[in-house]
Amino acid sequence: MTMEECYQALDGNYAEASTRFPNSRLIEKFIGKFLEDPSFETLCAQMKAGNRPEAFRCAHTLKGVCANLGFSRLLKSAGQLTDELRAETETIPDTAFSLLEDVRHDYQITVDAICRYLDMVKQEV
Repeated sequence: MTMEECYQALDGNYAEASTRFPNSRLIEKFIGKFLEDPSFETLCAQMKAGNRPEAFRCAHTLKGVCANLGFSRLLKSAGQLTDELRAETETIPDTAFSLLEDVRHDYQITVDAICRYLDMVKQEV
């Protein structure tokens, strides 16, 4: 699997990521770091706890990371959730929980593609 194929598998935009990072090694480094980013896990925990301001912050962070890395599919669902959580209300809107499931699904697709790519790279070394 090439990096371009990895981006196809996660429904991302490799050309867009390439404009932000000067070489593929740097992209590879940052997609690996994405797996260590706690934003998604924290988002899920804050949604479960009903903490709208922190859930919004986590969704917004995840959205930003996805924008920088060209993860188009996850960017879209994280963006929709961010918008839903943006309103300064006391509670999390019920519709946000179904949007979280979309984010969860897209996050898993993204993580699976990255792991397959990184496993392949390790085997080549």
